Amino acid sequence: MQVTALEWGITIAVILGLFVFDFFAHVRTPHEPTFRESAVWSTVYITLALAFGGFVAWRWGSTFGGEYYAGFVTEKALSVDNLFVFLIIMTTFAVPRIYQQKVLLIGIVLALVMRGVFIAVGAAAISAFSWVFYLFGLFLIYTAVKLLRESGHEVEAEEKRDSRIVALAKRVLPTTDQYDGDKLVTRVDGRRVVTPLLLALLAIGFADLLFALDSIPAIYGLTEEPYLVFTANAFALMGLRQLYFLIGGLLDRLVYLSYGLAAILAFIGIKLVLHALHENTLPFVNGGEHVAVPEISTPVSLGVIIGVLIVATVASLLKTRGAARQDAK
Repeated sequence: MQVTALEWGITIAVILGLFVFDFFAHVRTPHEPTFRESAVWSTVYITLALAFGGFVAWRWGSTFGGEYYAGFVTEKALSVDNLFVFLIIMTTFAVPRIYQQKVLLIGIVLALVMRGVFIAVGAAAISAFSWVFYLFGLFLIYTAVKLLRESGHEVEAEEKRDSRIVALAKRVLPTTDQYDGDKLVTRVDGRRVVTPLLLALLAIGFADLLFALDSIPAIYGLTEEPYLVFTANAFALMGLRQLYFLIGGLLDRLVYLSYGLAAILAFIGIKLVLHALHENTLPFVNGGEHVAVPEISTPVSLGVIIGVLIVATVASLLKTRGAARQDAK
């Protein structure tokens, strides 16, 4: 896949332009988005993401188009899980609803920047060392097991992490417990202090860093093209703010989502290990020769990912609907 510097430049400029538009059109004036506003713009961004996949297929072929779609669906699913953590952070810091948009948008931009760095590092590592796929694969399998163990205890884990971030921030920064509109820094008794809004942003930024450690190896298990990795991540993050307000009340009902994501991460981890064995150059594995193992194709990967997400979502809604009926009795 050959992507010119001009194509890279235009893509980055368009993505940044969309974020700038989002800020001035929706975030600059503090307000709580209506359901209709969130639904319309979530649909717009998802449509743009799907249309871009069509462009990739037209420009570079259906194989790369399929890889983009598989990466986008995976990253979008992981981003929904991120929303649950964002909700915990907003609750922990008691961020007023009208200011949550600003925190989310800045956090999402920071996430894209950090992921861009991880993508570049991952691409360099893969091009230099084929055995990196072993590390990515084993790390994803470990992450899947960790996700299963923490399932049902996400709130406690996130609150502990947030408390550590706040304690560290208060050691090095003057802080206040009072909000001053949507300001990140304000003045109290003539001294500049950090507001809880900035502390919430720091917590979201740290969470984004941890998410990047999972998501970047995962998508490199579906495509080795940095351009597709970057654009799939960018389009998955776009519209995440609107999705937060659109399905915020639904997040508590997705009780099996973490199980589904663990299954997806484990599946991609196994796919990466199989690919690493197929491309093996490590002297202590099969004498440095390639290992004849089956490789999982992109259409199969996309089918498994979508299937697992559908099963996890339907099972979650059926489970919580049944629980709601029992409570009503």
